[in-house]
Amino acid sequence: MRNHLIAVLGGAVLSFTMPAPAVAADAAKVEALLKQYNCLQCHGTDKKILGPAYKDVAKKYKGQKDAAVVLAKKIKEGGKGVWGPVPMPPNDKVGDADIRLMVGWILSL
Repeated sequence: MRNHLIAVLGGAVLSFTMPAPAVAADAAKVEALLKQYNCLQCHGTDKKILGPAYKDVAKKYKGQKDAAVVLAKKIKEGGKGVWGPVPMPPNDKVGDADIRLMVGWILSL
């Protein structure tokens, strides 16, 4: 049992000390997905375009337990009224794995 606990804790430490290039690779992958699905036409990381900046989205949902589920649903089904009068169209062609990666990145900002 003790050895299992040490292995689990060791893995947790390694996951929190991920080298910067791996984090940069994830950010680069997310940026490619955001371009692929045309998200950047309406959203900027730091600035509002037609829709809110991703940093503003992260700030709004910070601490909300179901934030990832809510945002994933908004991406798939679209939405309106939360950020003003301009509706967000549904993006039902985006795969669930891609949505999880994008939402995780947005919430990490």
